[in-house]
Amino acid sequence: METVRLTVAQATIRFLVNQHVERDGVTQRFFAGAFGIFGHGNVAGIGQALLQNEIDPIPDGGSIPYVMPRNEQGMVHAATSYAKAKNRLQTMVCTSSIGPGALNMVTGAAVATTNRLPVLLLPSDQFATRIPDPVLQQVENSQTLDTSVNDAFRPVSVFFDRINRPEQLVPSLMQAMRALTDPADTGAVTIAMPQDVQAEAYDFPASAFAERVWHVRRTPPDVAALDRALTLIRAAKRPLVIAGGGVTYSDASEALRAFATATGVPVADTHAGKGAMNFDSPQSVGGVGSTGAASANHLAEDADLIIGIGTRYSDFTTASRSQFKNPTVQFLNINIKPFDAVKNGAEMMVADAREALTALANALADWHVSDEYAKKIAEERVAWAKVTDACYKTRHHPVPAQTEVFGALNDMMGDKDVLINAAGSMPGDLQALWRARTPDQYHVEYAFSAMGYEIPAAMGVKMALPESEVVAIVGDGTYQMLPMELATIVQERLKVIIVLLQNHGFASIGGLSAAVGSQRFGTRYRMGGGSHTGDGEFVPVDIAKNAESWGLTVLKVTTIDEFKDAFRSAQAAPRAMMIYIETSPDGPNPPSSSWWDVPVSQVSRIESTTSAYTAYEAAKREQRWY
Repeated sequence: METVRLTVAQATIRFLVNQHVERDGVTQRFFAGAFGIFGHGNVAGIGQALLQNEIDPIPDGGSIPYVMPRNEQGMVHAATSYAKAKNRLQTMVCTSSIGPGALNMVTGAAVATTNRLPVLLLPSDQFATRIPDPVLQQVENSQTLDTSVNDAFRPVSVFFDRINRPEQLVPSLMQAMRALTDPADTGAVTIAMPQDVQAEAYDFPASAFAERVWHVRRTPPDVAALDRALTLIRAAKRPLVIAGGGVTYSDASEALRAFATATGVPVADTHAGKGAMNFDSPQSVGGVGSTGAASANHLAEDADLIIGIGTRYSDFTTASRSQFKNPTVQFLNINIKPFDAVKNGAEMMVADAREALTALANALADWHVSDEYAKKIAEERVAWAKVTDACYKTRHHPVPAQTEVFGALNDMMGDKDVLINAAGSMPGDLQALWRARTPDQYHVEYAFSAMGYEIPAAMGVKMALPESEVVAIVGDGTYQMLPMELATIVQERLKVIIVLLQNHGFASIGGLSAAVGSQRFGTRYRMGGGSHTGDGEFVPVDIAKNAESWGLTVLKVTTIDEFKDAFRSAQAAPRAMMIYIETSPDGPNPPSSSWWDVPVSQVSRIESTTSAYTAYEAAKREQRWY
């Protein structure tokens, strides 16, 4: 058997270079590049292998480009956003040193797994030999010597392994690729690599490094499951589709639009599914759930059949199980992942979204919703369009509302441009109001809703879609958590636009705090020494100057007209730009048409809390299990 002598780290990179993925006849390299922050755990292992790959590319595979990030969590966010922009058909590798560097990636791993997006994490680990023990940055466990901090990755990874011997590497990498390319089981994959093993040489079989193509399956619906689904749909008087991220990842948007147009069934969307149905379609009724549009929520309340396609039914989508009020409502779930398909006691169709929608549309060529229901759909669309226009066009004083900024962006961004957001009150306003025309345009991470996601995500999306204008909307709270990838954006000459909304605190949690009787406690950026609920002197943090120090050009504006002019300038600029604008934390925001379960203290000496609990008890009566 022909062998090749490589270190474990060199073998890892050589293997990854030669992995490809194919779907619908299109084949491409699966790993587009590698992010890495180096320390004593990986500088002489994976770091050396990436260096060797860069200066002496692998003859039978080429190279994996390396990008130098600034923060381990940030680089995983960038890799996750890259995979999302590529519909899970391409991703990035992330490597870190041991200890704190590795643990910094855990939040990013949770984001990837919760969103069902593939990323490969290679955290370094303690010595497999245990001779230097404890090594620098090692956390010791007095119960066992067989645990390291990397075991924290287990609950947030779809596959986890630790390479304690060179012989373990290739089987582990094969399982990693299986998980990464499985549409039903993808997410963060973690292979922990002890630092001594990374540098250990071994005679690997040369055949392990041959080019391999992983074929992403399109599972057709089972014939019996299709028949059951057709029976449910034909019997329904008020069906409603909820389109989730699986529609986009399956490239099923056209199939969804064809199905909805042919049958007249209205389509509501989750954050991950927004844009799969173009907003101007007569069947598009907007976001559903706790932060959804009244147009979708009113239809969801009366629906007798919910058709969930590629959705995992988060508590925001179901309004904490209070959204679907029809006592005889039934669920039909179309999902490639059985774990999600079974939710809400649904009739299950375990299938690829595009294949299922195509089969349903063909079989329902003679069926359409009633004229009465079609009229109701049209009325709800018209009513919500008026609400959206009012939120977008309001002129709030003394500073604009954030919804005015969203309206300006919605008008000025192109169909293939990408809007990015993840945390705070903004995702709620965006789900209710944003008029998405394409699946590419709306990139809001609201499965894990990680503060700090937006800036590294802008980097990842721009790397994935270099021809698109990438716009990240960032609040001052999330900016202060993870701004450092701005330096990488500048270093890599990536043209992105950062829209910074300054409202001096955590506006979203402030509003939630007020709603549950906690008086916005601990949510305002005010000088210390006084009340944590008052409106004291602002903390003198100058985010605009901070962004300039990272290398960005910053345009400070105060009005929406100035914002529009600045955005045009940013569009025309060849480099990364920030537009800084102060906005009101108090809205106006789209009116709520649903609920979210956040428990309120049952007893309190504070009157605002006792009043909030009375309201909570009343709302909870609408909740039901399925």
